[in-house]
Amino acid sequence: MQKKRKLQYRWVIVTLIFFITLINFVDRSAISFAIGPLKEEFHFNDTQFGMILSAFGVGYALLTSLGGWMVDIWKPRRVWPIAAIAWSLCIAMLGFATGLWVFIGMRFLLGVTEGPHFPAMSRSIFDWLSPTERARALSLSLVAIPLSSVIGAPITSYLVSDFGWRMMFIIISVAGIIWAFIWYHFFRDRPEECPYVGEEEKKYLASFSSDSELEESPIDWRYILTHPALIANNIAYFAFGYMLFFATLWLPGYFLSQHGLDLKSVGWYLTIPWLVGCVFLKAGGFLSDWLYNKTGSRRYGRSHIIWTSQLLATIFFVLLSFTSTLGLSIFYLSLGLGFGLLPQPAFFSTNIDVAKERSGSSQGITSSCLSLGGIIAPLLTGWMIDLTGNYQGAFLLLAAFMGIAVITVVLFHHPDREFFPASG
Repeated sequence: MQKKRKLQYRWVIVTLIFFITLINFVDRSAISFAIGPLKEEFHFNDTQFGMILSAFGVGYALLTSLGGWMVDIWKPRRVWPIAAIAWSLCIAMLGFATGLWVFIGMRFLLGVTEGPHFPAMSRSIFDWLSPTERARALSLSLVAIPLSSVIGAPITSYLVSDFGWRMMFIIISVAGIIWAFIWYHFFRDRPEECPYVGEEEKKYLASFSSDSELEESPIDWRYILTHPALIANNIAYFAFGYMLFFATLWLPGYFLSQHGLDLKSVGWYLTIPWLVGCVFLKAGGFLSDWLYNKTGSRRYGRSHIIWTSQLLATIFFVLLSFTSTLGLSIFYLSLGLGFGLLPQPAFFSTNIDVAKERSGSSQGITSSCLSLGGIIAPLLTGWMIDLTGNYQGAFLLLAAFMGIAVITVVLFHHPDREFFPASG
């Protein structure tokens, strides 16, 4: 029994990654449940609130590429806990904000400090999991994103209602600091150096160790920035990021203003689409690995998962834009979010498959595309709501970005093809 437990220690690492991703997304989206109190106290309009939300994306864009480089050079064991403590302090400081520009500044710093998160995840999965397990491991880690809303929506809405928005930010900031110390104690950058890994698992990990040894040569940025599959992956991930930031930051406001719900009811209603998203995202990881193992083709195991899921998400977001009843809104939103979230493990797996030992740096570039969505989605959504008084245009614009991603992946996302960047 002891041997079996040690043989599975790599999944303990995946579980730790799951928890910090859960904490990360509760932290970054908590402000969306304070939209009502903040508007009332500071008289923000939707455009100004969009500026506050998009400031996170600006900070995130500035550091996520650099964060990927930091992760590859200084490794996840050091970089990740420092980042977690830093962003937790930024969340706590939001509880002391006094006006528009203070909120914008703190959200900007929150984005900066969260920049290394996804590159650290990719690098850790690359070093600890075999190629045939990575999409499943990623799906377990990434399912924390929709689950953060399932858990976080009721918790943060109740904290705001019962203790106020300032105390809510302070309370939720504690979890990331606790995780940082746990991660530093139980994780090692190289599995063979970890005292908690049994000999049998070390032999298993050594069977693909040549795939996970860090090359000491400089990072080939030309390869990362010009590989057609990675470019297509990044464009499609921008659409994913636009959807994710739109959903995590504006859906509470959508149900408050368009369906007349109170804040606590919004917290519970939102658990439905995010639970569907959890199931779909987890299924996406298993489906991606199953197709890859069955066919040996990353085009089938990664690319086809991405474009078919995003096409279905596009259809349901279009239907949602023409729906006014609460029941149908929940139904279409659940399927739109579900199919939109399903391909996320395939996005990450593409980076790991193609960029290999520099997956942290490559994921940093991909995450900057997500952060670009995090800048544009809050600003455009707030502006369009102020302009039209409803969310229809915002849903249609989201569907348009997803449609562009579908075309791009169908045409250019070929992760199996050899690529040799032009010299010069």
